[in-house]
Amino acid sequence: MTDRLMLLDTASLYFRAFYGVPDKVRADDGTSVNAVRGLLDMIAKLVTTYEPTRLVACWDDDWRPAWRVELLPSYKTHRVAEAVATAPDVEVVPDPLEAQIPLIREALGVLGIPVVGAAEHEADDVIGTLATRATVPVDIVTGDRDLFQLVDDERDVRIVYTARGMSNLEVVTDATVVAKYGVHAAQYADFAVLRGDPSDGLPGVSGIGEKSAATLLTAHGDLAGIASAVEDGTGGTPAQRAKILAANDYLAKAPAVVRVVRDLALPDHDDVLRPLGEDAAARATDLATRWNLGSSMTRAVAALAR
Repeated sequence: MTDRLMLLDTASLYFRAFYGVPDKVRADDGTSVNAVRGLLDMIAKLVTTYEPTRLVACWDDDWRPAWRVELLPSYKTHRVAEAVATAPDVEVVPDPLEAQIPLIREALGVLGIPVVGAAEHEADDVIGTLATRATVPVDIVTGDRDLFQLVDDERDVRIVYTARGMSNLEVVTDATVVAKYGVHAAQYADFAVLRGDPSDGLPGVSGIGEKSAATLLTAHGDLAGIASAVEDGTGGTPAQRAKILAANDYLAKAPAVVRVVRDLALPDHDDVLRPLGEDAAARATDLATRWNLGSSMTRAVAALAR
């Protein structure tokens, strides 16, 4: 089997599981376990389908880092449940999902899947760092388009895109990004800065949509090239140049918000997928029994043994 690393955008997946799996089966104490069961089923399918030999659950130690907010105050503002001065802001998370997150971490632990996060950084940054360092092919599992910037055909870094559901997974390569947006994956972060993204509180440049952003990047390569062309009067139309000049302050700060960090100091971890030993299998069975995880845990354990 070819060595291949799979990186999970874990929060993206457990949110999808929570909203996608009916809340019909609960633990004996009434706790919802749909997100846990859904995530376990996702892991079973992903491991079976794409056959990674290494697997990391990348974690949001800080889903809205202060340094990103300082650069762009609107960043993820609409998802803040409570602002906290001395710790990460509290994200809007439904109570039944919030209660499952410790159990999700425990389930990953009994399966031997390392959970890796970094203080003051998002899972995206952990993924960016691990994908950049990898010496083997990489599959990044996410429903977040921002991570398209990490696609690298030369290094065989792909996205397994979950936005259309687990029954309709899409493998995203550079050709996919070009076909969808008219820019290469390496240009995607700059494309997102120009176009904006309401789901992240990213305003974009007023009046510059997807087609205009793609045209400008095709002509000038990146934001620096666009800025240079606008400065000398050759970039875009007069109206576009005026809009870009008016957005100078935003364009000076937003790229650092959108581009994932690729050089974090991360804790050592063992990401090799292995069948569970006798003790680990017993712990997995016990956890499944206590929390009514049933066949979802069984499928995940079986997938790791392939």
